[in-house]
Amino acid sequence: MVELIVSFTIMALLTTMALPLASYKVKRDKERELRYALREIRKAIDDYKDASTLGKIEVKLGTEGYPESLEILVEGVKLAQSPDGKKIKFLRRIPKDPMTGHTDWGKRSMQDDPTSQSWGGQNVFDVYSKSTERARDGTPYADWD
Repeated sequence: MVELIVSFTIMALLTTMALPLASYKVKRDKERELRYALREIRKAIDDYKDASTLGKIEVKLGTEGYPESLEILVEGVKLAQSPDGKKIKFLRRIPKDPMTGHTDWGKRSMQDDPTSQSWGGQNVFDVYSKSTERARDGTPYADWD
């Protein structure tokens, strides 16, 4: 009976030590996914801007050559020199924000302040996570580059 109690106590102690490690790993994995998603969206925005600068796509006036929304990156934009109306797409889908679990990202236009948490609506110059949580290093996820 004593051996059973001792072994149960050891198992309980090991379990309580493993839980913080498991939650640390889950958080680290979500942070890695967030970095990847931000990189993917920002690259698509940059590719859109490059295509507009080179005159490959038709751009609406007042957008400064940036997409009007993230959905345009998925839906595609008509090529300027295409007689049959071909479109170029920059994203297959809008990635989910792993911190919020939604595809609703915070957006900043080129005219907005770089630290702004509200979107002016003219274009999509940058994206950020809408999560109010902080990373393991103490920085808010909304401030991640």
